[in-house]
Amino acid sequence: MYVFFIVLIIIASFLIILTVLAQNPKSGMAANFGASNQVMGVRQTADFLEKLTWGLAIAIVVLSLAATMAMPSGDISRSSEGVQRALENQTEGGVQNFQIQNVGASTPAETSEANGTQAPATAPAQETK
Repeated sequence: MYVFFIVLIIIASFLIILTVLAQNPKSGMAANFGASNQVMGVRQTADFLEKLTWGLAIAIVVLSLAATMAMPSGDISRSSEGVQRALENQTEGGVQNFQIQNVGASTPAETSEANGTQAPATAPAQETK
């Protein structure tokens, strides 16, 4: 059932792409090329394409929720285990752990004194006329 929902989502995605491309552009660079207006021509066609676009967008959302509900529980547990392993690998050696030091220090001089380094010299503020 899960695969069925995924196939329906893919079909709806391609259909929404086609309906968006078939719509008459209201503004922008594509509006300068008026050939689509001559091909489609009828106001009801534009209304139909707009309603079809909204319907397909709603269908994709509903099908996505249905696919999530129909997902086998084994896939969910494997997915969560994979995320846990990735997080463990990341914190163990793959990425350096950044620590915030001297949270209470408010100026660069206080921060550098706490770290044992010298603060950069600050230039006096220049007045503008």
